[in-house]
Amino acid sequence: MSPRRVYPSDLSDARWALIEPTFAAWRTARRGPGIAARVHDLREIVNAILYVCRTGIAWAYLPHDFPPYKTVYDYYAKWETDGTTEALHDLLRDRVRVASGCSTSPTAAILDSQSVKTSCNVNESSQGIDAGKKIKGRKRHIATDVLGLLLAVMVTAASIQDSAAGKDVLDCLAVTHPGVSIAWVDGGYNDSVVRHGARTGIQVEVVKRVAATGFHVLPRRWVVERTLGWLMQHRRLVRDYEALPQRSRAMVHWAMTNKMSLDLTGESTQTWRNDLHQTDINVQK
Repeated sequence: MSPRRVYPSDLSDARWALIEPTFAAWRTARRGPGIAARVHDLREIVNAILYVCRTGIAWAYLPHDFPPYKTVYDYYAKWETDGTTEALHDLLRDRVRVASGCSTSPTAAILDSQSVKTSCNVNESSQGIDAGKKIKGRKRHIATDVLGLLLAVMVTAASIQDSAAGKDVLDCLAVTHPGVSIAWVDGGYNDSVVRHGARTGIQVEVVKRVAATGFHVLPRRWVVERTLGWLMQHRRLVRDYEALPQRSRAMVHWAMTNKMSLDLTGESTQTWRNDLHQTDINVQK
């Protein structure tokens, strides 16, 4: 069988070298008596997940030159459930921080939320209405470091207030990133969040809007807004299609994994495919 033509979302050799050890360790740990031989290339499984994340198509519409979509989703679900997806994300985040001259342990965070509409397959019980944004769907509550890298993410019904979810995000930060001592938020987070942060050892500061007309970049706040913009470059996240909130959370991790792997290998424009594309053009001539 001849090799398939590449898709723009495919991993380069350099990007695969970054993440392959994580999946090699996962596969080794799952080997044992009674476990059938694996017939699918894990690199192709990851390529298929990134294809869905980047293009936004339904799992059942995966091109036929990928492994069967049910198999791809099964891996996607297993890696979310056993923590492999998040572990890979955290590993790449630490590498990006080190490459940027930072410690792997962040000391500051920025919190924000993003409401998105849901698809018809999402259960009503996990949806809600964001009265401020006039959106029925889900809400992503995230915390980033000062580089805009994801430290924590929660997915709730859009009706959940920022202040309520913000307390849970702060609790998560206190456990997973105990070095965080200060967090910046916008005016949507009330005084109860500030008091809760004090109890967890995190100083919460509200960055207020500039009292002037026109667009103004808010100190600290622009970092997390940029991260939300990065997520929107992945069409699967423009609307929440995942039936389960935890699978929606995993898709956010895959989007950031995609971006960080590109940053680490300097492939923001993925020029390694240009030669292959030119070859295809020459053949067609």
